[in-house]
Amino acid sequence: MATETVAKPRTSLRVGVQKFGTFLSGMIMPNIGAFIAWGLITALFIKEGWIPVAELGGFGTNAEGVTNPGLVGPMVKYLLPLLIAYTGGRMVYDVRGGVVGAIATMGVIAGTSSPMFIGAMIMGPLGGWTIKQLDRLWDGKIRPGFEMLVNNFSAGIWGAALALGGFYGLSWLVKIFTDGAGQVVQFLVNNGLLPLTSIFIEPAKVLFLNNAINHGVLTPLGIQQSLDHGKSILFLLEANPGPGMGILLAYMFFGRGAAKASAPGAAIIHFFGGIHEIYFPYVLMKPILILAAIGGGMTGIATLAITNSGLVAPAAPGSILAVIAQTSRDSYVGVILAVLLATTVSFLIASVILRTSKNKGEDDLSEATSRMEAMKGKKSSVSSALVGDRGGRSDVAVLTRPVQNIVFACDAGMGSSAMGASVLRNKIKAAGFPDVKVTNSAIANLSDTYDVVVTHQDLTERAQPRTSSAVHYSVDNFMNSPKYDEIVDLVKTSNTEGPAAAHADGAIEAETAATHGAHAAEPAAVVGGKAVLLPESVVLNGSARDRDTAIDEAGQLLLDRGAVDVSYVHAMHEREESVSTYMGSFLAIPHGTNDAKEHIMHSAVSIIRYPEGIDWGGKQVKFVVGVAGLNNEHLHILSSIAKIFTNKAQVAQLEEATTVEEVLELFGKVNA
Repeated sequence: MATETVAKPRTSLRVGVQKFGTFLSGMIMPNIGAFIAWGLITALFIKEGWIPVAELGGFGTNAEGVTNPGLVGPMVKYLLPLLIAYTGGRMVYDVRGGVVGAIATMGVIAGTSSPMFIGAMIMGPLGGWTIKQLDRLWDGKIRPGFEMLVNNFSAGIWGAALALGGFYGLSWLVKIFTDGAGQVVQFLVNNGLLPLTSIFIEPAKVLFLNNAINHGVLTPLGIQQSLDHGKSILFLLEANPGPGMGILLAYMFFGRGAAKASAPGAAIIHFFGGIHEIYFPYVLMKPILILAAIGGGMTGIATLAITNSGLVAPAAPGSILAVIAQTSRDSYVGVILAVLLATTVSFLIASVILRTSKNKGEDDLSEATSRMEAMKGKKSSVSSALVGDRGGRSDVAVLTRPVQNIVFACDAGMGSSAMGASVLRNKIKAAGFPDVKVTNSAIANLSDTYDVVVTHQDLTERAQPRTSSAVHYSVDNFMNSPKYDEIVDLVKTSNTEGPAAAHADGAIEAETAATHGAHAAEPAAVVGGKAVLLPESVVLNGSARDRDTAIDEAGQLLLDRGAVDVSYVHAMHEREESVSTYMGSFLAIPHGTNDAKEHIMHSAVSIIRYPEGIDWGGKQVKFVVGVAGLNNEHLHILSSIAKIFTNKAQVAQLEEATTVEEVLELFGKVNA
């Protein structure tokens, strides 16, 4: 009998290239400030700069006859590649991955005299990914007290090995690729063919495929040209705001309805803010307008080539202000002409198209904006400038891509968020989507890489600026919020195609039947040779009568275990004053703040039952679970707790338990 499976969302080649481009952009964009600093120093202090200074620009010799190293050379040879490598490694495996990626990149930097931007884009993520795989080999197998020794030496040894590999192998290959690509660019320049690149670049921009081209190839090659010649035309192949500005001007004069009304505001954002995606919906309304963008792009590139003009560093974002700031000293006329002529040609072509067309875009801007967001893969940060807020609710944003990762964020990223993540993870698995990743994090560690963010309602405002492109859900408790069903529905809607929905519904019924039977929590409470939950840490009749005394009682059990020091108990109170740890289902899980992790000696959990219940900020609590987690070792037991407290029958068993052994039995036979 055939087994029915859930259909996985199909991924097109365009989406794959988009993701690759986004990853490359993620390594470059956080470090644009460093590129700008290097560009300003170059423009000011090199021999051909505005204020030539030999000691800073790196030309001439000092009094001893030694060549001045300057700032320009070391920054581009060491600082920028290492920043890129660290960022790439950290994207893959947090700080540990960043450190190993930077070590590995020193090998390719030392192996050649060329700036190793492409080498950094390879070695950074490679270092992060490989050390992540190595850590998995001995995860949970290190004897207590040897964690730091193993972690530091493994990172050092593996980083050194990768650096040697980069020095003797990859640097040579990257040098060959860079030289070859440079020769291709020079061939295009020498034969007047460079303007033809607009045929590919301008459509790629509208399809959000430009990052792979711009940050993966043009920026590294442009840096090399800038070092050799003091400027590069390549920095303006994609960043020229002229083509998009011409299209927006044409809509201002010859468009109708919403498109005409919104074009002036979009033009300001595009030209001065440098957010080029603002004009993409106007092209998508009438795809033939891509000819205007191509014509403008070709004109701008031809002007730069004829006037031998360029920028000293990347202009990001593509604002006219950034372009002017990075313009080479001898290129202001050429660069300004390139922007003006690109705007003019694009405007003329777009005007002819709009004037001869019956449909001038009066009704399709909203639909085109949605299509643009669908191609981008997430909500556009500037779309409200075109079609308004479209609802204005922070927790019900429009998601135009499959949900792949969900994060629960709290102050410490340790207790309440871990519980909530476990509850929702089980629900999403039951719905038939086990590949959707549900994690937890401290708000301070959030990045804008998540599809859905769930926070306590008191913390949402702190999380939103860090994850502006995600869908946000605010909950008042992490255990049984009705918002979870909305999130599951969102996952179904965005990830299910065709008959998979019927299977998902069947999976829910099957999981429901399973969870109401015997509890099969994983016996994972023994970590690093120490039990997280011991019989002496379970109290069936707590003596506290209010919240603060209950926290002290739960903290004292952790102190008695030698799991924490007294400062951690103080931090438990501090955490409670910030945001309540009430979870729902009569459960509270007090734990310390993120800064208090240094006061944890080893992971431990305490459980206290209050049969009559106590007031917890207006909520009735019968079970208080004190949590101290080191290196996330406590997450397994929290997963067990979450499973129990989402099952009404098992909560009832806990209320009726007469022995500690019955409680331990429910938590997965943790003493076995």
